[in-house]
Amino acid sequence: MSQSNEPVIAIVGRPNVGKSTLFNRLTRDREALVDDQPGVTRDRIMGRGRHGRRRFKVVDTGGLDRAAEDDLARKSREQVQMAVDESDVVIFMLDAREGLTNEDRDIAQWLRRMGHKVFLVANKVEGLDTHAVTAEFYELGLAETVFGVSAKRGSGIQSLMEAVLADLPESGEEEEVDSSLVVGVVGRPNVGKSTLINRLLGDDRLLVLDQPGTTRDRVKVSWTYQGEQFCLVDTAGVRRRPKVQEKIEKFSVVKTLLTIEESHVVVLVLNAHEGIVDQDARLAGIIQNSGRSMVLAINKWDGLSDDTRSRVQRALRRKLPFLDDVDVLFISAKHGTNVGLLMPAIKKAADSAMAELNTPRLNRVLRKAVELQPPPMVGKRHIKLKYAHQGGKNPPTVVIHGNLVHKISPSYKRYLCGHIRRGFGLQGTPVELVMKSAKNPYVEERT
Repeated sequence: MSQSNEPVIAIVGRPNVGKSTLFNRLTRDREALVDDQPGVTRDRIMGRGRHGRRRFKVVDTGGLDRAAEDDLARKSREQVQMAVDESDVVIFMLDAREGLTNEDRDIAQWLRRMGHKVFLVANKVEGLDTHAVTAEFYELGLAETVFGVSAKRGSGIQSLMEAVLADLPESGEEEEVDSSLVVGVVGRPNVGKSTLINRLLGDDRLLVLDQPGTTRDRVKVSWTYQGEQFCLVDTAGVRRRPKVQEKIEKFSVVKTLLTIEESHVVVLVLNAHEGIVDQDARLAGIIQNSGRSMVLAINKWDGLSDDTRSRVQRALRRKLPFLDDVDVLFISAKHGTNVGLLMPAIKKAADSAMAELNTPRLNRVLRKAVELQPPPMVGKRHIKLKYAHQGGKNPPTVVIHGNLVHKISPSYKRYLCGHIRRGFGLQGTPVELVMKSAKNPYVEERT
């Protein structure tokens, strides 16, 4: 049962009955991936919904196949079991077009043993006689009413939610503003992202299998660490573009890139057994160009020979030289080695991204940088950096005023950024420069 102030509603059913479509309808979001092929959702995904003045949490789950015995099906069932255990009520979704199946009967029998209050929902009734197509589902004996709905079009949802929320406690508090620090965990397939989050949580919250492509949705998990709220976001593995064929995998990649944009800190997970590959460098470049803070986690470090470790470290310096200010942790998510160092590194990267850059100190740092290495001349003219001030955070943005500053080369900008990071002890965050040239009102400006 839910211990939070908002009631929790779990959506369960066999694959491809429309659970994710209903989830997106209730949360007014597109957080859950939706596709015609079954088995798209595998982890349990939690979102927040509102019906009138009532607030609630809703959990989307993977399709239940009680007969399947492979590892993926077994792990998916475990995730559904945990979702139901944590919920106050269950919405059992059925397919009105396919009718009652033996799989539905198996799920109904399982839910009866669980003891939760269940609402039967026959989905995809658009264009059908609702009373006729819902009649056979009463055979399950789980509820007095079968709600006919179209999750895709929204019909029948109003009546369903009024019934679901009628007996649930109301939230007595004002809606809270989510101030969680968002940490996105990204990387190629099968590098150990889900295992790492489970290790941090101390719980098998995410589905983990030793095969690529297990995670398809991005999964957000709220977590409190040392009194501070975090939102850990597990993402689908990102492969090289020529290898991304399925439509659903393309959507997964888009959601991973969106996660990078929305995160305060991104943990890039690499597989030490496979070394540093070009796709790792591409992902690191995407994260840095997005302005996000970063922590690098080299996973599966246990059991490697000294020669292999040296080879990985050399490749790290050769292929990712632009990450010289990023914390690099050599970990084993499976065994827990050095995972305890990850949260301090994340907090340091987050603090760096939101750092206050004192103006007098910033100008001292700028002057020192120019004294050590003046900017190159433009023809016979000197570039003059007059003063600087902070223009924003996440990433720290520095506005530099002067003459001909728009002519400064990219390499000199990188030099200034590095000097500013060192001057303020910033770790893992890029620094963005905005150049403001002083205009001479007596000189005509040419373009």
